[in-house]
Amino acid sequence: MENMIYILYICMVAPLLLSLPLIQKKSRSVMVFILIGISAALFVSEINGLLLRIMDYDTPYVTTTITPATEEIIKAIPILIYAFVITDNRNKLLGSSFALGIGFALFENTYILINSMESISIEWAIVRGFSTALMHGICTAAVGYGMSFVKKRKKLFYCGTFSLLMMAIIYHGIFNMLVQSEDLKYFGFILPLATYIPIVIALIVRYMKRKKAEQEAKAV
Repeated sequence: MENMIYILYICMVAPLLLSLPLIQKKSRSVMVFILIGISAALFVSEINGLLLRIMDYDTPYVTTTITPATEEIIKAIPILIYAFVITDNRNKLLGSSFALGIGFALFENTYILINSMESISIEWAIVRGFSTALMHGICTAAVGYGMSFVKKRKKLFYCGTFSLLMMAIIYHGIFNMLVQSEDLKYFGFILPLATYIPIVIALIVRYMKRKKAEQEAKAV
C-alpha cells in the first residue's frame, strides 16, 4: 500500500502523543524524544527513498555510504538544539538522545516488518531488536553525551560537533558494512552489544560510587 508508512506513523504517534499529559514530568521528556525519533525516521525514509532512486536502487552502496550520513545528521539535529537551547546536563542528554535513537529504530523496524512479512523470522527480530535498534540508540547517545562537553567549551563548537557526527556516521557505516558481509555479518550483529554492555557497566559502577560517597558524607 502506497500510504502504509503514513498510516503506520499515525497509528504509532497518535496514542503516544495523547498519553503525554498523563505521564509524569520526568518520564515525559523521554516520551517526547521517542516521538521525535519516530518523526525523524519518517522524514529520513523520504530522503533515503529519493537518494535510492537517484542511485538507481543500488541498495548496498546507498546503505553503506549515504544512509549512515543522512540518518545520523537528522537524528542529531534535535539533540543539538536541545543541548544548546535547553540543557547541557550530561545525564539528560544521554537519556534523551538514546530515547530518540530507539524511537527512530522502533519506527524503522516496524515498517520493515510490515513490508517484509513473508521473509521475517525470529532470528530477524532478535537481530533488529538487539543489534540494529541498539546501534541507532548508541550512535545518537554518543552525540548527545559528547555535546555536554562541547557546549561547555565554546571553542570546540564547530570541530567538536563535526567530530561527534563523523563518529556516529562512521560507526553506523561500519555496522551496515559488517551486517551485509557474508563472512563478517556476525561481528556486525554483536558490535552494538559489545559497545553497549561496557558502557552500562561503567554507568552502574559510577552510580554506585556516587551513592557510596553521598552515604559517607551523610555519616560524617
